[in-house]
Amino acid sequence: MIPRYARPAMTKIWEPDNRFRIWFEIEAHACDAMAGLGIIPREAAKAIWDGGAKAMAALKADPAGNVEKIDAIERVTKHDVIAFTTAVAEKAGPSARWLHFGLTSSDVIDTAQALQMRDACDLILESLRALMAAVRDR
Repeated sequence: MIPRYARPAMTKIWEPDNRFRIWFEIEAHACDAMAGLGIIPREAAKAIWDGGAKAMAALKADPAGNVEKIDAIERVTKHDVIAFTTAVAEKAGPSARWLHFGLTSSDVIDTAQALQMRDACDLILESLRALMAAVRDR
C-alpha cells in the first residue's frame, strides 16, 4: 500500500503483524480441533495457545522487531510459514511439534487472506454506509 493514500484502518488489516496474528489463530484453532478428535494431546493444544499468546504479545509490543525476526528466519528457510512456526515454536516449547501438524501452508495462508479480505470489505462497506448517509442528508 502507498502510505499517503491508505487509510490507517485498512493498512492495519494488511500489516505483517496482523497477518501473523491471524496465522497463529488458525494454527491454534486447528490444534484445538485435532485435540478434540484425539489426534494430538490436549495439553499440547493448550501449550500452543499459551506459547503463541507470548509470541503474539511480543509481536504486539514490538511489531517491527518481531516481524524482522520472522523475516530473518525466512531468509534462511526460504519459506514464510516455516519461518513463522519456528518463531512461535520458540515460545511454545516441546508441544510446538504439533503446530502446523496436518496442515499445508496454503491452508493457513489462504484462510488468513480470506479473513483479511472479509475485514477489508467490512471496512469498505462501513465507509459506503457513511457515504450513503451523507448523500442522503444532502
